[in-house]
Amino acid sequence: QVQLVESGGGLVQAGGSLRLSCAASGGTFSRYIMGWFRQAPGKEREFVSAINWSGGSTYYADSAKGRFTISRDNAKNTMYLQMNSLKPDDTAVYYCAASYYYPSANRYEYKYWGQGTQVTVSS
Repeated sequence: QVQLVESGGGLVQAGGSLRLSCAASGGTFSRYIMGWFRQAPGKEREFVSAINWSGGSTYYADSAKGRFTISRDNAKNTMYLQMNSLKPDDTAVYYCAASYYYPSANRYEYKYWGQGTQVTVSS
């Protein structure tokens, strides 16, 4: 099974940028569909973005389109989320997740999860 560790979160002002990383170990990273989810206090965990095995196909929630970019480097066993034009509503714990199946916005399709990294956007 694969272990996932997120990094890159922090405190940023509205309009700023952050780049999240998700490092994978213990499995064949290139075999997994990868996704980013986020959870704000008192809210359900929600889909942000997903990427297929090769990185050639990407998917975004409406809230992320045009501002966030997902990518992966299979040689480094790492996935990224570049977040630009951040808003206070983007404040949440961001989780990366891995799936055997296909890119999905459904969190229950993902079998492996990281511990999360906090992103806080101040107004």
